[in-house]
Amino acid sequence: MGLPRTVIVLSLVSFLNDAASEMITPLLPLFLTGVLGAGPAALGLVEGVAEASASFLKIVSGRLADRGWRHKPLVLAGYTLSNFCRPLIGLAGTWVWVLALRFLDRVGKGIRTAPRDALIAHTTPPELRGRAFGLHRALDNAGAVLGPLLAFALLQHHLPMRQVFLWSAIPGVCVLLLLALGVREPARPPVTPPPPLRWRSLDARLKGLILAAGGLSLAAAPETFVILWASERGLATAWAPLLWAGASAVKTPIALLGGELSDRTGRLPVLLFGWGARTALLIALATAGDAPWLTWGLFLGYAASLALTEGPERALIGDDAPPRLRATAFGLYHMTIGLAALPGGLLFGALWQWRGHAAAFLCAATITAVSAAVLAVLARRPQSN
Repeated sequence: MGLPRTVIVLSLVSFLNDAASEMITPLLPLFLTGVLGAGPAALGLVEGVAEASASFLKIVSGRLADRGWRHKPLVLAGYTLSNFCRPLIGLAGTWVWVLALRFLDRVGKGIRTAPRDALIAHTTPPELRGRAFGLHRALDNAGAVLGPLLAFALLQHHLPMRQVFLWSAIPGVCVLLLLALGVREPARPPVTPPPPLRWRSLDARLKGLILAAGGLSLAAAPETFVILWASERGLATAWAPLLWAGASAVKTPIALLGGELSDRTGRLPVLLFGWGARTALLIALATAGDAPWLTWGLFLGYAASLALTEGPERALIGDDAPPRLRATAFGLYHMTIGLAALPGGLLFGALWQWRGHAAAFLCAATITAVSAAVLAVLARRPQSN
């Protein structure tokens, strides 16, 4: 059975959007620290605010979608804001301007994320939901291969980082055209106001996932910091986009594999395995030597551990959220991740700056292991009535 057209088009939209975004992201820590003179703590603030800033919008936009607002206009508005603001980072004169533009970029993500995920879940049969979200995450990661390669090519032609950021507007325009012309939102019956979202009424696995996802976001070692880690170990600036592209190339098949495995073996085994692997790799990042092959291997391995659980997490929400509250549940999930990202980014950056990268990675590993244990325990409880 094939996947619906909506899933395929939204996956291609994510491919192009990530190509635009990832022309910038792997260079951002080097731009902030090398060009604008910011330190690791400022980088942690920028990344934390970027993820946390739009957290409430994720649940608001999800709630609006459940109350009858059409999904496509919300998704289009979010992508439009992001692709307008993101290239302007190339004009920033201080890290504070970067912070403001990253904030607006993530506001766009906050508007679009829950309605987009709900649209994928609505249009996909349950037995294909893991594959659908796996494809979406795979193409998202494939775009993150193309973006750094484009950035590398531009840098090889001696363009400064600022101009590379401005060139990211071109795939951004393609995103908006494809979304506007390619997505056809299916007609829905008249929508009655959904019931309140009560925590007690949610499935135990869904509650466990949301709590664990918040812990993982608090513990996350942002990949921008792993780029900084690689740079401190001798990685040249021009190679940073290639390392990022390599990580995304690894993520693409792993995201597909994770989604397919979750359809066949269940969501929880894949999630717990992936989170356990992430814990082990964070410990390795804290204790590794300086060999170049080890730098590349650990970066790629960490990326794979992130990708393995992307599809199963979203598929579990699609499975266990009440249908009338599905977009709201996606919004709650993304909001929890975003709210935890700000203190998580600040904690990671502060530990790095004042205690070194090993302390930051070991702290992240500990919180990741605790979060996986939370999901394992709550998933075994009976559903509350």
